Amino acid sequence: MEMVYFEAIANSLDAGATEIKIDISANALNQPESIKISISDNGLGFTDERFKKFCNLLDVDERSHKGLGRLVYLCYFNEVKILSNYNETFKREIDFTESFSEENARVTKSEKSPSGTNLRMGGYTLSKLGKNNFIFPAYLKGRILEEFYSRLFQLKQEKKSVSIKINATIENIELKEELNNSDIPTFETVELESSINLIDKFYLHFSITEVQPDKTSLIAAVSVDNRTVKVEIIAEENIPLGYNMVFLLYSDWFTGKTDSTRSSLDISEAEFQNIQHIFRNKVASIVEERIPQIIERNKQTRKNLITKFPHLTGYFIAESVGYLSRTEILKKAQDQFFKAQKDLLDANTLTDEQYEKAIELSARALTEYILFRQITIEKLKKSTSKDSEAEIHNIFASMRVQFDKEDAAHDLYRNNAWLLDDKYMTYETVLSDKELGDLITYITEDDATPRDDDRPDLAFVFSNDPNTSSSFDVVIVELKKRGIKVEENMKTVTQLEKRARKLMKLYKNQIQRIWYYGIIEFNEEVELALTGEYKELYSAGKMYYKETKVAIQKNPDIILPIGIFMWDIDAVVKDADARNSAFLNLIKSKFTA
Repeated sequence: MEMVYFEAIANSLDAGATEIKIDISANALNQPESIKISISDNGLGFTDERFKKFCNLLDVDERSHKGLGRLVYLCYFNEVKILSNYNETFKREIDFTESFSEENARVTKSEKSPSGTNLRMGGYTLSKLGKNNFIFPAYLKGRILEEFYSRLFQLKQEKKSVSIKINATIENIELKEELNNSDIPTFETVELESSINLIDKFYLHFSITEVQPDKTSLIAAVSVDNRTVKVEIIAEENIPLGYNMVFLLYSDWFTGKTDSTRSSLDISEAEFQNIQHIFRNKVASIVEERIPQIIERNKQTRKNLITKFPHLTGYFIAESVGYLSRTEILKKAQDQFFKAQKDLLDANTLTDEQYEKAIELSARALTEYILFRQITIEKLKKSTSKDSEAEIHNIFASMRVQFDKEDAAHDLYRNNAWLLDDKYMTYETVLSDKELGDLITYITEDDATPRDDDRPDLAFVFSNDPNTSSSFDVVIVELKKRGIKVEENMKTVTQLEKRARKLMKLYKNQIQRIWYYGIIEFNEEVELALTGEYKELYSAGKMYYKETKVAIQKNPDIILPIGIFMWDIDAVVKDADARNSAFLNLIKSKFTA
């Protein structure tokens, strides 16, 4: 919608107009069909030559003209009429439609009158305005100034006065604004060093004036074909309060280098990065010279970044700190950090594009996994006495399954050994509700091991591979559902001792360490039963430990000590939650505005 005004004003200025008037009317903001716009000027008018160009879309004789501007009128209005006086005594009337041709224009001869053109638009085609501001003078003045800063600056340099008056009557309320030469400050000019082109020179025109804090503003743009194309040099969050700053970059090199909408530069990404780099560096040096306190602010910003993200020290681009947005600075530093770690990720054979894509995908996968872990924790946290032991078991690991190290990535969402401790994710194998004989067979490779119905809920073999090492660790876990009697809970100790009798025969032969865990729901009765023999250990909840002796052989008697942990299921939840929260909070921090 803004382009309706921009194209009309550009055409007026091309016609040599020095006075442009925009009249807007609307019965109400919620009645867009009532919007009417009139744009008039005192330019040369639609002479035969200018009319011919108007009729021939894309028939332009300069690279700086796109020939597409008039089409924007028909995007928003069904009724577009042009009345133009030219050559003192001629009047041309045009009904501009999608099927427009030269026959749609009428030329009459009249008494001598000043040249000029009036563009009238009505019959708004859309159901609502994209922004109500599109018909408010104050907003339009600012946008017109931004769009035509370079053109108006050039005209002021040529001692030509231009006035653009904007009047609006909206819901019977009259609003007025005027843009003229006084809105264009006096500029200083410096030449920039650039390796982009050895022929064309680059000049920066700039102005920095003190204003009230609520009047703070910044325009940083490239002048292209007498129009301005914004380039982000200082992020909005870093604009110094209390200053009105304008930076315009000029060069003949930019001629014709905009897209058809004139809203962005039509140059390669490498060229744009180079332009933005030299532009930002020069602006930074000027700002720091004119506003010295910015130097201290930027030092503090860099210090804060290093304090919060110490792993990125050395990757923050010094000249960008205090000018780019914090988000962009972090992104650039992280990109450099990851590129420096390519060899650690075995990704040094990938192209930069492939590597960046891989980083993006792996970040999504890691985020998904951390969130899955949190959902699992919440599921265990919400379990009740109505949940069966099998349902509790399946939260820890799918039942009747053997998980092997080589399939660990595939089994991430079925095996939640991390609920106990993340170190158990280094397992060689996990047997979930499998016969104890299967575990002994796995450890000893003895196919003759007799089968039995003794099935520990979870059995872990980790730290080393039994097939290649004579020393490895084993963990045995027994689970109980919530809400059972203290006697049933204490049977867990008996079950663990029974497992120990079979496994301890392998102790110090194949097995170097064994941990025995009973996970039950604690209450006062359970704690009272444990307190006599067990010692309380550190945990986010309740955990008790005792050492006992187990006879594994008679004649001669062999009695070995074992350690048994009794762990409150709520403590398991709290400990897992505490470990996962560091990763979860990091993810959350990226979603805060």
